[in-house]
Formats: sequence, C-alpha cells, structure tokens
Amino acid sequence: MTANNHKEVRNVLVTGANGFIGRALCHRLLSEGYNVSAVVRQLSKPIDRVNYLVADLERSNDLSLEGLGIDCIVHLAGRAHVLGEKNAGALELYRLANRDATVRLAQLAIAAGVMRFVYISSIGVNGSETYTGAFDERTTAHPHADYAVSKYEAELQLNAMMKTLPIESVIVRPPLVYDVQAPGNFARLLRLVSSGLPLPFAALDNKRSMISLKNLVGFIELCIRHPDAARELFLVSDGCDLSTTDIVKLLAEGMGKRPFMFPIPDSLALFGAKLIGRQNLHVQLFRSLQVDSSKARRLLGWHPEEDARAALIEVGSSWNRRYSR
Repeated sequence: MTANNHKEVRNVLVTGANGFIGRALCHRLLSEGYNVSAVVRQLSKPIDRVNYLVADLERSNDLSLEGLGIDCIVHLAGRAHVLGEKNAGALELYRLANRDATVRLAQLAIAAGVMRFVYISSIGVNGSETYTGAFDERTTAHPHADYAVSKYEAELQLNAMMKTLPIESVIVRPPLVYDVQAPGNFARLLRLVSSGLPLPFAALDNKRSMISLKNLVGFIELCIRHPDAARELFLVSDGCDLSTTDIVKLLAEGMGKRPFMFPIPDSLALFGAKLIGRQNLHVQLFRSLQVDSSKARRLLGWHPEEDARAALIEVGSSWNRRYSR
C-alpha cells in the first residue's frame, strides 16, 4: 500500500459475490490466502470459508462494516446492463443501484477505516465503439447508455469522496468478460455457435477487446495488493483484439464444430438491427471496440494469465462438456 497504509491486506470484502465474476473472485482470493467476506442479497450456494453478509446495498440501513476489520472492498454489485432496455425510468433505476448504492458503501468503508476500495466499472464509460484508435485511461469519458452513465457518475463520486482521505480508490473498466458461464450477449453467442445455424459474420474485419474471467480476477487481485494501484484508473483486456469472425471460429473449434458463415453488407445488417430495435447488438457484433491496457502492464507489471485464443477454444470445449448430448 502507499506510505499511509503499510498494513498488509488480508481481509477482503466482495460485493455481488453470487455473480459470475464475484464467485470466481472469491475462489481466487481464498486460493491466495485472503480472508474473504461477501455481501449478497440472498444466500445461494455458499462457498466454504467465505463469511457471508446478507444485505441489500440499495437500502441505507441494511449493512454495517464496523468491527469486521476489512482492509479492502471489491465492489462488483449493481444493476447489470440490459441490451435495448427502453424503460423510461431506467436511468434512475441504474443510478439507485450503481451510483447511490456505491456511494453508500463507500461511506460505510470510510467510517470503518477500510484502506482500499476497488470499484469495477465498465468500458461503456468510454463509449460503445472505437474508430481510429483504442480507448485508454486518457480517453475522454463518453457514456453511451444509461448503465454507463450511472457507472461513470459513481466513479466521479468515489474520486471526489476519497480524494483527501486515507482510503484509496482503484477504478477498473473492463470490456466484455467471457467464460463458459458468462451471462448476456456472450451466452447468446455461445448458443448460436453451438446451434450450427448460419451466421452473417464472414466479411467482418472488426477488432474487439475482451477479457477472460481468469485474467480479470487475476488483475483485480493485483489491484487489491499492489501499492501503485492506489488512486488509479485502469482499462484492461486480454491484449489480443479479435474480429467477431475470429471469436466464432475459436469457439466453434473448441466445440468440435465447423462454423458456417456468410457475408452481409454492414448497411443491411444495421437496417435489420434497426427493424428489431437492436442497434446496440449490431454495434457489439459488427463494429470495433479496442482497449489499450499498457498502463496496467507498465505501472503494475501485470500480464494476462491466459492467452485469449486458447481461452476461447477452452470455453467452447467446456460448453460442449456441459451441454452437448
């Protein structure tokens, strides 16, 4: 830690610990010898040796950290992005879950003397696509959806609250996180590839940055303990940008399938996406989003623990073992 925080980090609190990333992080921290506490809304499939706190972070009086001896909080909990959500009140719901609950948790952390607060934000804070170059930590924020707006507002509040206090904020903006159990659009892509249906990606030459679950939890663990992570923002990815075509081929290889893809003009794909109200899905599949994670490598000496191509093949293979009959 920094000069003000010499104490070794041993006691870590993870919020959103029942989630896709949260469970993997808890397992990783236990394997590294940390004492792990976890905040969940309801106890479900508890992990051995994790101290669970059942609380709803959106309610002001639901949680106390006093006397727990927490050194670091990793804040994963929040309202997840819903593709194409058009609810008129969506922004306020995101703000309640992602901004206001984060501020409330930070206030509890400050009162309890927590040394470090690692906030997992989103690459959506920077935007939905890149054009001439990759996003990095110097790129001006341009949140592209209500979800991203709420995450960015939480970042601003954290930085303002902790600027002059001993507690150290660390903000991480990952792109899409993938694994065989990934939710959302990656799960949909896995099902599509597994189905063997023809896919309109043959002519794509876009570049997508992603990060494997293993690489992300490894990076978060580094942010918990590395002194130079204090008060920093990091954009992280596997460091291997792939086209949607490449991603499909690698997943299919792991599944033992030969994908059938056909070309389609981007204008026609966009027209079809607009017809069904899924322009955001078109952006994710047909456009580029690149992340420059060189700051994490330079400042923290971080290196991804697994290669992206090998990881995607393994995800396809794991999918087959789980779901093929």
